[in-house]
Amino acid sequence: MKLLLDEDVPVQLVEPLRHLLRDHTVDHVENLGWKGKKDRFLLSDAGSRGYDAFLTNDSGQLDDPRESAAIKKSGMHHIRYQQNTRLGIDGLALSMGSVIAGIRQVFAELGAADGQRLVLIQGITSGKRHKTIDPALDPPRYWPGRRGRRSQ
Repeated sequence: MKLLLDEDVPVQLVEPLRHLLRDHTVDHVENLGWKGKKDRFLLSDAGSRGYDAFLTNDSGQLDDPRESAAIKKSGMHHIRYQQNTRLGIDGLALSMGSVIAGIRQVFAELGAADGQRLVLIQGITSGKRHKTIDPALDPPRYWPGRRGRRSQ
């Protein structure tokens, strides 16, 4: 399958997606010289050049009659994700993590689809995703210099 990333998708996402989708082609509109092209024309051009799927952060495309018509006419699968811009760089990290975490499942499903699909990748919510341990207070079992019993 050939995947095209819209210009609102960070270009830095291309290489991780290429790594995860090794049997597929991943391109970004910026690398094709299509940056700034209106989506309804971009979708038509991408579909005619053999792209199977389009990844975007533009949540308004399906609310615009002309863009919805262009998506349908392109025949491409439309994959979108949401980014919480109020969270700044953390929102960007969460949205990129969502795409990376979900894209292989999305592609497996799209590969078996018998027609065009519209996909929304579910976002990862903000919040603590780690546990920090102070080895002076709660050392791991084989921590050098560990004394006594590990607290529960």
